[in-house]
Amino acid sequence: MAIRQLPETLINQIAAGEVIERPASAAKELIENAIDAGATRIEIATAGGGKSLLRIIDNGSGMGPADLELAVRRHCTSKIDSGLDDIRTLGFRGEALPSIGSVARVQITSRTEGAEAGSEIRITGGKVEPVRPAGANKGTVVEVRDLFFATPARLKFLKTEKAEAAAVTEVVKRMAIAFPGIRFTLSGQDRTTLEFAGAGDDRLARIAQVLGREFKDNAIEIDAEREDVALSGFAGVPTFNRGNSAHQYLFVNGRPVQDRQLLSALRAAYAETVPSGRYPVAVLWLTMDPALVDVNVHPAKSDVRFRDPGLVRGLLIGAIREALQRDGARASTTGAAAMMQAFRPGSGASSFGGGAAYRAPNAGWSQQASPFRPLREEQPTGFAEARQAGFEAFATPSARAEVADREPAPAPQALPTAAGFQLGAARAQLHENYIVAQTEDGLVIVDQHAAHERLVFEAMREAMRSRRIPSQALLIPEIVDLPEEDCDRLMEHAQALDTFGLAYERFGPGAIAVRETPAMLGEIDASGLIRQLADEIAEWNTADTLASRLDHLAATLSCHGSVRSGRRLRPEEMNALLRQMEATPGSGQCNHGRPTYIELKLADIERLFGRS
Repeated sequence: MAIRQLPETLINQIAAGEVIERPASAAKELIENAIDAGATRIEIATAGGGKSLLRIIDNGSGMGPADLELAVRRHCTSKIDSGLDDIRTLGFRGEALPSIGSVARVQITSRTEGAEAGSEIRITGGKVEPVRPAGANKGTVVEVRDLFFATPARLKFLKTEKAEAAAVTEVVKRMAIAFPGIRFTLSGQDRTTLEFAGAGDDRLARIAQVLGREFKDNAIEIDAEREDVALSGFAGVPTFNRGNSAHQYLFVNGRPVQDRQLLSALRAAYAETVPSGRYPVAVLWLTMDPALVDVNVHPAKSDVRFRDPGLVRGLLIGAIREALQRDGARASTTGAAAMMQAFRPGSGASSFGGGAAYRAPNAGWSQQASPFRPLREEQPTGFAEARQAGFEAFATPSARAEVADREPAPAPQALPTAAGFQLGAARAQLHENYIVAQTEDGLVIVDQHAAHERLVFEAMREAMRSRRIPSQALLIPEIVDLPEEDCDRLMEHAQALDTFGLAYERFGPGAIAVRETPAMLGEIDASGLIRQLADEIAEWNTADTLASRLDHLAATLSCHGSVRSGRRLRPEEMNALLRQMEATPGSGQCNHGRPTYIELKLADIERLFGRS
């Protein structure tokens, strides 16, 4: 069969299959064009989820008749000259307008500043009409009707109008976060009007407009740099999480991306802090020299490729973990909101107290509880003892001596002050599991088992980091056959993995000899582990698998080695636990990602009683 040149319309329709997947794809391309044109105000209108109508109005620089005629031709653009190593605009391929025009009815009206009149051009299923004069304001109006009428098969793959409208909304939200200085308005017959006022350079204010004020109250600022790559933005505290990844926004040089490498790094950064099936909330910007990132991976431009992916991954994980250690222990405000809701009439929750047995430091035990002595001034013992002796180590020596006789308490003494302590001073123990502490401006309720579990886990993990993990030697080294390039990569990480108790060496050009494995893991499939590490290093240039396995084991051991629910605690033990939580990074959630405490401000309590 002879080779022939395809018609221009068919070429554009083929391109449209990659560039324009659904109405939201067309909206993204057209909004990017408006931003590249310098618009400060962008209006988006839809009907039928964007299938019937998609209209984008901007106040950008606009186009004259000659530019308008070229703009609808394939690979005509003003955004690059020759190379792809210095792309500083959102668009650059010159495919969007001709691709959309090949499958829809498109009308573009535009006027430049100072021009006496505007210009208009129309495209119907790839057929372009001549440019003609038209009345127009400065900027550009692109109206897309009957999307995919020229390719009916594509219409069958679209979702409901409601789903398509929601996808357009998500595109607008991502663009609004990426460019806080631009005013966005989204309206139409198929939706409620959504408006994001310009926020200047205040990123957090714009994020609050899009994600709600809750994010602002639960966000930790990120600001880190490694070599020529900078990371900034905001990451939510681990207890402020969602049921899907829709609230994860990543930008590379201002471009919204949904890159699997970055999403994987974000998951790794929150490992052991967010429950399985839940997703952290984060809005992060990566900034680097355009030559260090390839944005020409796919026509949709949502995936990128970094020159040094290991550097980017390490920066993202390290910066977030450092921020969580610094400021991530605080409780999410959503916990307090849920508590307030539970106390409201009709919520179905029982009244506070409910006749349950509880223990107050100055009131003795109720029901089966034993009497105890008041809090002494001695300091709690160190955490090393706590790991060996269980939760008894949090008590003072004198308090432990009192366990044997448990004589009735003398007259109540002054309660310890909450001043200067983030988690305050213990006041009661409810249901032999929840510690109630008074803070300077409210109260906190602590899950004693979850909190101590986290403390034990962090202590075990710190011990693993500070020295080489004990290993067990194999009677006969296990030989693992691998491609030579995998062996080369594994040997580059051999020294680092040796600190985790995994010792191996090269065994010829295409094999690895495993001699020792981590003793904590017991009998393992050494061959499978090595192959998994080789795949991970090839993909990410990291070897997180082994560390993740050891962390998981430490989490399991700490769960079984922690103080159990139902354990009656003395005031000394409760306060010692609070102080240890304040000094331990990540103590705001247990190893499974659940919160270890909930904070309720005094103002919230007063509202419950109608005093504010």
